[in-house]
Amino acid sequence: MARADADADEAPLLAEEPLRPGACSRELELREFRDRYVIRSLDGGAAFAVSRSGGSISPLSPEEAAAGSDCKVSRIYGVAGIIRLLAGSYVLVITSRKDAGSYQGSPVYHVNSMKFLCCNEAIKHLTSQEKRDEAYFMSLLRIAETTCGLYYSYDRDLTLNLQRASKLAAGRIHKALWKQADPRFVWNKKLLEELIEAKLDEFIIPLIQGSFQSAQFTLKDRPVRITLFSRRCNRRLGTRMWRRGANLEGATANFVETEQLVEYEGHTSSFTQVRGSIPLLWEQIVDLSYKPRLSIIEHEETPKVVQRHFYDLLQRYGETVVIDLTDKRGDEGDLSNAFAAEMGRIHGVRYVHFDFHHVCRGGNFDNLQGLYNQIEEAIQKQGYFLMNSKGEILLEQSGVVRSNCIDCLDRTNVTQSFLARKSLDSQLQRMGALSSSESISISDNNNDVFKKLWVEHGDELSLEYAGSYALKGDLVRYGRQTLPGLIKDGMSALSRYYLNNFHDGMRQDALDLISGYYTVSQGSSSPFQAGGFESASYLPVASAIIVGGITATTFTLSQVGRNAQHFISSVVCAGLTVGVIVLVKANGKQFCSRPRLCGLI
Repeated sequence: MARADADADEAPLLAEEPLRPGACSRELELREFRDRYVIRSLDGGAAFAVSRSGGSISPLSPEEAAAGSDCKVSRIYGVAGIIRLLAGSYVLVITSRKDAGSYQGSPVYHVNSMKFLCCNEAIKHLTSQEKRDEAYFMSLLRIAETTCGLYYSYDRDLTLNLQRASKLAAGRIHKALWKQADPRFVWNKKLLEELIEAKLDEFIIPLIQGSFQSAQFTLKDRPVRITLFSRRCNRRLGTRMWRRGANLEGATANFVETEQLVEYEGHTSSFTQVRGSIPLLWEQIVDLSYKPRLSIIEHEETPKVVQRHFYDLLQRYGETVVIDLTDKRGDEGDLSNAFAAEMGRIHGVRYVHFDFHHVCRGGNFDNLQGLYNQIEEAIQKQGYFLMNSKGEILLEQSGVVRSNCIDCLDRTNVTQSFLARKSLDSQLQRMGALSSSESISISDNNNDVFKKLWVEHGDELSLEYAGSYALKGDLVRYGRQTLPGLIKDGMSALSRYYLNNFHDGMRQDALDLISGYYTVSQGSSSPFQAGGFESASYLPVASAIIVGGITATTFTLSQVGRNAQHFISSVVCAGLTVGVIVLVKANGKQFCSRPRLCGLI
């Protein structure tokens, strides 16, 4: 992997490198005074101060920024934004980073840690209820500090795929990065507003949430570099159970654009796919069931919601092929049938249903060839983007495949990796790295590199939406289900159950707060619903017993083959765990970790 495991920065200093037009400051110094924070660039001289009493921002000259010595000094690597709550402002800064590789010659960094700086001295003037509200908001900020999968570059816009970027006017590179960016993929879009208003362009860093993986192998004694880059859309951010389907504007949960770049002998090629939740109005209310019931929301706007979603895709990507990987039975079948009925009314979009679980049962990954046979002509027509070493465009991708299952994670990742491998063969054949009859699968080492990229990519996207590693990773890596893979999937499934029921409610609140779906306003009534949360004190005990029982059961089951005592132990552990789950479930939704912020769609 391309340096993704490099030490947290601690990376080589880059201050001596000249900034490109529109670039951000690479490294910053944070000076903490009693009355203010001072943030100054180490490579450009620009600086600004933030008042600790109320969060007001004021630009500083280099001399003003360097004045004063009674302060704590530390290194930071970017300002991710500012949020204003009841007691004042909170400034989010990047405290450490990792070198993740490069994108078109520019370094890409992974956010390793972040911290909110408090400018909230007004808290002493709040009412007791406002103080309780502020305390909850601050707990949400602490959750936001741990957001995973954030990437950025100081001198290149990462929100645009290669084809879009190459077709924009050359003058755009002279603009600030935030002005170049596609706002759909800027994770901290709302947090940047005060910095933009203060015209602090040099400090504004658009963060991308998603996945960035890069690797290299050899063909014909020449290096081939593959980069897998996913960008999550911010229009319907959320956690697995608390953000499903589409909103009235047609934006869907877990919408992700994935770009596979290939570089060989001066040529660069890009193949783009998208995924996203089924664009209907539907929900899946957490109730401590392992698989809560799906519920389709009857609404007169549903046809328009679907139209808005696909009109947007057609405008951005061109011809669209939709692959629906859901089951045809049960709740999934009802949702799939409703989706198919709406798709019948959409012109210019091809809809293909493929019952992944039924066709690929037993872990037979090769059966995806049947799906590919149905859409091969359309995929070949859509093609991929290709340019030479001079930057001349040789080919363009004229459409996109949109895949989904229920979560748009596991089945979707397996399917997208299959289509990406087909495209990779075509790209390398066109570049001359493979003959017209060859595939990267002829080399086990090269094939393994490709598979590992997609496994790690799937894990990262799953962690961001579901909080656990992806399922079916061994299908991508080996093309079949393995015993270790089954065990890992089982643990991931249990982890998802626990997180969805006991943690994701607060995580959803944190996302809604920082993304602007919920706005804190002073003087308004408390946003929290009265009652229903007194049981929260029981939650840690109940959840600890459940998790402990699951862990003990898993461990003893793994030892069952050795003697009968382990079998008896596993039965006892499983019984206790089930008993606690039944007890908790009997108390209903009060034990679930549910979003507490009101007024959200």
